[in-house]
Amino acid sequence: MNWRGVIRLIGLLLTLYSLSFILPWLLALVYQDGEAQHFLSAWLISTAIGLAIWWPVRAERRALRVRDGFLVVALFWAVLGVVGAIPFIVGLHLSVTDAIFESVSGFTTTGATVIVGIDELPPSILYHRQQIQWLGGMGVVVLAVAILPLLGVGGMQLYRAEASGIAKDEKLTPRITKTAQALWSIYFALTLACTLAYLAAGMSLFDAVGHAFTTVATAGFSTHDASIGHFDSLAIELICIVFMTLGGINFAIHFVVWRQRNPLLYLRDPEARTYLAILLGASLFIALSLVWAGAYAGFGEALRYGLFEVVSVMTTTGFGTADFSAWPRHIPLVLAMLAFVGGCAGSTAGGLKVVRVMLLAKMGVRQMLVLSHPRATALLKLGRRAVPDDVAYSVWGYYVLYLSTALVLTVAMMAAGLDLESAFGAVTATLNLLGPGLGEVAITFADVGPAVKWLAIFGMLVGRLEVFTLLILFTFAFWRP
Repeated sequence: MNWRGVIRLIGLLLTLYSLSFILPWLLALVYQDGEAQHFLSAWLISTAIGLAIWWPVRAERRALRVRDGFLVVALFWAVLGVVGAIPFIVGLHLSVTDAIFESVSGFTTTGATVIVGIDELPPSILYHRQQIQWLGGMGVVVLAVAILPLLGVGGMQLYRAEASGIAKDEKLTPRITKTAQALWSIYFALTLACTLAYLAAGMSLFDAVGHAFTTVATAGFSTHDASIGHFDSLAIELICIVFMTLGGINFAIHFVVWRQRNPLLYLRDPEARTYLAILLGASLFIALSLVWAGAYAGFGEALRYGLFEVVSVMTTTGFGTADFSAWPRHIPLVLAMLAFVGGCAGSTAGGLKVVRVMLLAKMGVRQMLVLSHPRATALLKLGRRAVPDDVAYSVWGYYVLYLSTALVLTVAMMAAGLDLESAFGAVTATLNLLGPGLGEVAITFADVGPAVKWLAIFGMLVGRLEVFTLLILFTFAFWRP
């Protein structure tokens, strides 16, 4: 393990991240909300810590290996959770547990919160909450990969550890730096387009920027307690649906569509096609269920709220326009299933990812075929491409680890005091990066105990780092020389 290289990179990344406190500090000065000194303190403290970590090992130049990359990513996300919590501790006077929970929830784009009375928060704090979700959406580490080569640090190992999905070794451009820059260019362009659309629909500039940050990041924090429902605007909801849907699609597909100027390429990708089909089918099913149960007067109103919640949940954004926990009991279960499916690989969404669910289903069908016809040879294919056996085994292993983690966390949360519905809802909300849960955590985690919050923090990190990146650190093989 190249410890000096790992420490040097953590220091550099933290120093770079400390610059993000400048914007909320300037906003605090503009709004005079009393938080300027707190953000200045956070900026100085994080910069000092970053430089103190980097300085003793600044001369280290040995290349990082893949194993080092996993350690850097896991440690840096943990460090981000702590540093991002500083404004919540010194500004809002939250406990350390609550502040770290809020910060980790932001960076992992989960959107779960322990804060009650969001409408009353200082504007700079509100902006900080939205900004950390935007940074976490594509991955602060990927952002750094586009910059660190200028400082003499290679980024391929970090990209392999950070990028989600089974196609994480595929690069859009020959150089990893250009790949990260391309991804962030698309991410920024979508955010800008979403901001302008929200402005045109009637949001204020502050709300438009803040909600664009979390819509494209499929994150879920809002500047209002009532979330998107605060605006009670069909136009805003439709804009939100469009950009949540785009945020849940593989950004590699966005890149190809942009480069070839051909939106029909979305429908040619088997994963994106399946993802859109699930969204449409689930929305119609839930709308019809709401009409059948008499929850809404007509199909149009039921479709409005059903479509929004389906897109919000499957993309693991967590925005709300209605309290789905009060809907007929089978609907929250269907939504929980959609949260476990999640968005596409290589997107900002959480969950298992659609491509993995597709491959698992295809493996099941292939196994039934082999059992019926033992001499038959059946290729596992995704679209027109055959899927190698090692990829199939990796997907199966990921699925087993993911569900095992969900079960263990559910049991642990029940042992910490939650009932079954609340424990399942908390795991669904955190491991899948969804935000709202069921039972006691349907709206906020403010009323649960510290043990549950720390378990939730662990669940959010596992979900954001795609299970392997974090859990591999707990194996003896990883630390073996």
